[in-house]
Amino acid sequence: MNNPIADGFKGERAIVTPYNIRAYQSANEITKQMYITHIGYYPDAKDHYREREEGANENIFIYCEKGKGWIECDDERYSLKEDCFFIIPEKTKHAYGAEIRDPWSIYWLHFKGENTDMFREIMGKSIHLNQSDRSRQQDRIQLFDEIYQNLNMGYNPENLEYITFCLMHFLASLKYVAQYREIKKIKENDLIQKSILYMKDNLENKVMLEDIAHAVGYSPSHLNTLFTLRTSYSPIEYFNQLRIQRACSFLQFSNLKIKEIAFRLNFYDPFHFSKAFHKEMEITPKEYRKRYQDRNMQKIGE
Repeated sequence: MNNPIADGFKGERAIVTPYNIRAYQSANEITKQMYITHIGYYPDAKDHYREREEGANENIFIYCEKGKGWIECDDERYSLKEDCFFIIPEKTKHAYGAEIRDPWSIYWLHFKGENTDMFREIMGKSIHLNQSDRSRQQDRIQLFDEIYQNLNMGYNPENLEYITFCLMHFLASLKYVAQYREIKKIKENDLIQKSILYMKDNLENKVMLEDIAHAVGYSPSHLNTLFTLRTSYSPIEYFNQLRIQRACSFLQFSNLKIKEIAFRLNFYDPFHFSKAFHKEMEITPKEYRKRYQDRNMQKIGE
């Protein structure tokens, strides 16, 4: 049995891809990993109801923005409220609908592909996304809208491939919630992060362990112990890695001479810089510049 939804919802949006596009998506080396066949948004979806005895050919993602609804999946019933989502696995018997008194508003999409099992652990269960000052929920909705708008612009290969990567990012934000929210942490309250921020702000200055320790309010020995436990590197080793990272950027994107980069980053001399760079990158600064600047020029000419 395959029942239709109610006849439209004011402000609804929906896109269903043609079958020939799905055939292309299933063959393309990038999009075949994971691709969207349906996507939309139903606001205040009164009387919304769908039932599929044989399931769907795709996994179905439903995120409840507000209101309430329910999902029956493999004969088990789940309630969905604000900030909850559910992924119904493909070919799984299911039904779902909006609550009568407080109908849900939902973002939804259907997706399939060869690598959908990467997200198997968040399928078939109701998951609530706790809200906080770093939940980034609006960022996630913006990513959903980006997927929708690109699909709405047409089915050229670049659009479809970009959407695949956006979809993976979107689903990863739901599987790895802590990592997705990491960027919103108040890093200044964390000793290690505060130390790293100090290092990044002083990459072109001469920095000693005592300088970092003073900046974060710890003794050098205590900081050294805690930092090494958390990162497996001493603060100075970590600082030197950041200097090499900055050197890579200079080599690739600037016209500074190698000796200028060496002195700018407070190495003793170009030889010391070259030795430290080779230790981290396994090639010399000159080789790195030739390899990556040549690659950039090739991209510009393409």
